[in-house]
Amino acid sequence: MTGRRLGRDFRLLWAGETISTVGSAVGGTALPLVALVGLQASTFEVALLAAVAWLPWLLVGLPAGAWVDRLPKRPVMAVCNTVSMAVFASVPLAQLAGVLSVPYLLGVALAAGTAKVFFSLAYRSYLPVLVEREQLLAANTRLQGSESAAQVGGPGLAGVLAAVFGPVSGILADAVSFGVSALCLRAIRQREPKPAVTQRVRLRTQVADGLRFVAGDRYLWTLVAFGAVSNLALNGYASIQVVFLARDLHAGPGTIGLVLAVSEVGGVVGALLIGRLATRFGTARTFLLCEAFAAPAMLIGPADGLVCFVIAGVAVSAGLVGSNVVAGAFRQGYCPPELFGRITACSAVVNYGTIPLGGLLGGILGQTLGVRETMLVMGAVQLAALAIPVFSPLRPLRDFPQRQGERDLV
Repeated sequence: MTGRRLGRDFRLLWAGETISTVGSAVGGTALPLVALVGLQASTFEVALLAAVAWLPWLLVGLPAGAWVDRLPKRPVMAVCNTVSMAVFASVPLAQLAGVLSVPYLLGVALAAGTAKVFFSLAYRSYLPVLVEREQLLAANTRLQGSESAAQVGGPGLAGVLAAVFGPVSGILADAVSFGVSALCLRAIRQREPKPAVTQRVRLRTQVADGLRFVAGDRYLWTLVAFGAVSNLALNGYASIQVVFLARDLHAGPGTIGLVLAVSEVGGVVGALLIGRLATRFGTARTFLLCEAFAAPAMLIGPADGLVCFVIAGVAVSAGLVGSNVVAGAFRQGYCPPELFGRITACSAVVNYGTIPLGGLLGGILGQTLGVRETMLVMGAVQLAALAIPVFSPLRPLRDFPQRQGERDLV
């Protein structure tokens, strides 16, 4: 299936999200560099930046899912992009005014994280509006592939910008990318159907509907439980990797950007291969294979030397991107559209709720045990988390099941 067959509107969404993801990859590297290099932040403060960005999933994730189900998705996404643009554009202005500080950066991360909650829920619900169900795997592969490619170029670009113009320039680039993404959304012609509302239902009741669906479905619950433990480990690891590169391996901003960029090459490879792997082995088996490939590699990253860090990063990103593609396509084709925002929110509150905990844990352990030792601990946790899907109802399946009521699930 080609990008052309997926349609003009999908290509606009794809282009906008690719540009935005490049900006976010630049900003995601630039933000800790601003704190670390420009504001002399501690290991804990750098990890706290990563944690705060994901905290809104715990604070507003559940009601956000119900709100998104009530609203047209494209306007929600456009508003969120505009808010993110304004928030990140304020950082260079604060620096010019001499008021930039670690607490200010924490506020920026919190505000942008809140916008991301609503955007992510609307975005995942919106994709099935633009493409047919049988196109979801192809569409997710393209989106994830371009996201991985952006992750390759983004950190390197952040390093170059930091070396030439200062770390804060990367955050300005992120703000511009959100503006471009908002313009692409405005250019989409297809109009989504209005959410079906037969009677006024209390928000609490709608949230409960999503919780019951996830809790009662053995496949979704397996992915939620595994994602929670996995994200705890992954973010505990990622939240201090810039500190590890800068202080343990003595890498400068340009080198850090380059190393993080090369590490993400695996994500591009994973996105390119995932369609063939899913066809040959089945989507459920491919998910397990990808995760089993990624987890042990995390233990290589904290070894002495940039080469080991890069090898681990390539393997981890390849496995995670592959598993995310097939799992994302499964959810979009399996969950009832009218409940999708709430189901996604309920899953994400648990999955993403452990990300700030992982960041805090990474910062605390990094301060007490040491950065290298903490990364090894997080790698061990990720490896242990594999037991959840391996000893679950997913294990005997070749493919993920389709939507309930349309085909037998096993």
